[in-house]
Amino acid sequence: MSGIAKTSIARKVIMALSGLFLVLFLALHVTINLSSVISPETFNTWSHFMGYNPVVQFLMQPILIAGVIVHFVMGIVLEYQNNKARNIKYVKYKGGANAPWVSRNMIVTGLVVLAFLGLHFYDFWVHEMAYKYVEANPEDPTRYYAETVEKFAPFWRTAIYVVSFVLLSLHLWHGFASSFQSMGINNKYSPAIRNFTRLYAIVVPLLFVFIALYHHLNPITH
Repeated sequence: MSGIAKTSIARKVIMALSGLFLVLFLALHVTINLSSVISPETFNTWSHFMGYNPVVQFLMQPILIAGVIVHFVMGIVLEYQNNKARNIKYVKYKGGANAPWVSRNMIVTGLVVLAFLGLHFYDFWVHEMAYKYVEANPEDPTRYYAETVEKFAPFWRTAIYVVSFVLLSLHLWHGFASSFQSMGINNKYSPAIRNFTRLYAIVVPLLFVFIALYHHLNPITH
């Protein structure tokens, strides 16, 4: 039992650490994307750097992909283990009396976010790989803004992004704070940490929604 418990705790810590890594990536990602609303030139500069810097491409990018895989695989494994270990089922569902909806449906929101990441990778990462390595196009530091705005032109794609970011917000609302608990952080700073994580869970996805809607409503017409 001790070995099983340690394994379970280790998996929760791995999931927490990978989740915190992805939270940091989200902060960087939203900062770069927000520049597309404020200054297209700055957005092009930052995007070109991220797209051609060898450290970003061949070190940070594989680590990011690995972090996504580890986080979601650990989430599915832990959910399976929890369901398997739950020998006594609730006789009657009582809504949030047992647990908040978000905490009971982390696997659902997580899988939807994972599906959204698939679309996001297809929209941007696959396109970038094709542009650089398949078509072997020359470097063009000015192309990123126009390509990004074009992606948000279809209503259906913008709607998918908006819904996905709402679900990401719900996922972060519980998951971000829980990651600190999984690592055993429970002290006088815990209330402040919880407030910060909830603020982050609202503000960052909301900024992504704003960016998507802004580019959808302000297409390039020339």
